[in-house]
Amino acid sequence: MEQDDHRILARRLDLYHIEEDAPGMIYWHPAGWQLYRQLEEYLRGRMRELDYEEVNSPQLLPRGLWERSGHWEKFRENMFVVPRDSGRDMALKPMSCPCHLQIFNSSLRSWRDLPMRLSEFGACHRDEPSGSMHGLLRTRGFVQDDAHVLCMSQQIETEVARFVGLLSSVYSELGFEEFDVALSLRPEKRAGSDEDWDQAEAQLLAAARSTGLSPVLQPGEGAFYGPKLEFALRDRQGRSWQCGTIQLDFVLPARLGASYADSNGNRAVPVMLHHAIFGSMGRFIGILLEHHHGRLPFWLAPVQVAVMPVSEHQLGIAQELKRHLVAAGLRPKLFDESETLARRIVSSHDLMVPVVAVLGRREAQDGSITLRSQQGQWVADWHTGIAKLAETATRRLTEVPSDMLVAVH
Repeated sequence: MEQDDHRILARRLDLYHIEEDAPGMIYWHPAGWQLYRQLEEYLRGRMRELDYEEVNSPQLLPRGLWERSGHWEKFRENMFVVPRDSGRDMALKPMSCPCHLQIFNSSLRSWRDLPMRLSEFGACHRDEPSGSMHGLLRTRGFVQDDAHVLCMSQQIETEVARFVGLLSSVYSELGFEEFDVALSLRPEKRAGSDEDWDQAEAQLLAAARSTGLSPVLQPGEGAFYGPKLEFALRDRQGRSWQCGTIQLDFVLPARLGASYADSNGNRAVPVMLHHAIFGSMGRFIGILLEHHHGRLPFWLAPVQVAVMPVSEHQLGIAQELKRHLVAAGLRPKLFDESETLARRIVSSHDLMVPVVAVLGRREAQDGSITLRSQQGQWVADWHTGIAKLAETATRRLTEVPSDMLVAVH
């Protein structure tokens, strides 16, 4: 439905805008950037739990690197190129995989270093056709939750299972209980030998099946350097969105000279797994907005608690409550405009703030707050109310359960 279009919802929530003379480039507003950072920090923490090490790589890189990797031949028309008089042209990166291989190559590696798991929220640019721009769903500048695992062939199944478990858990916590899986096989134009592709396709399919997945085969849809599993999540409107992917690559490490010393002391080329859970951060936010009809889970909402003094006599104590909420790690907003309480509550509903904390004369006298959400209304003392709201955010619950708050009579 039109009202669930993420562009309309984002305008209502004041999340971002796009300038006419910079199509496909996102200007994130405070509320939108707050949502973005919450999502980023959430995934960063999940990746850290699984021993991924975060790195950061340059955005502007020499043409020679893209020629060696094969991206220049494959993606040149979609790359932003910066010509130089010296002839050493540069280009904005459309993806981070060659950079992560350069980090791997910066030191001598042995089999004991594998698997090496690198992650990056990497800023990428692709010169997409102007007619394909669509809010957050298709942009020219975006950030990927890029991750690459350098490993040995016998470690592939374990690493794929590790990724599938993480992806399933993340999607579930964000409200997506179902997803479809496809295995994209060798395209007509590809790098690497048929033997490499035979092995890569067979190993990725076996790894997928070992996790209980039954991917649909998609001939000809693989990346130019390897087959990939593609994960399409389903939203509440029944639509399918391709987001997560994991690709098995026997080609790129060799092209960029990656090697390690095996257990016999011989040089060997590692296997590379490319993967992402969100894909584009902005695109995933657009999907998330439409899936939740703009009413984001409590732990993700840019503003979690609307603090409402009934009158100017409660303004001081409302400001104090806001400070306590901030100290507890929550994101409150003080609605202290001169309008009536009813109009201010409507305003907070328009911004889809999940919880309203009302402070009137009674609350000021007995040290309580009245909390309102879609699930109902509760009265709690400050300590209990703030602690339970913080617990709701920490546990990544969608709403504040009524039985978490102790009524004060």
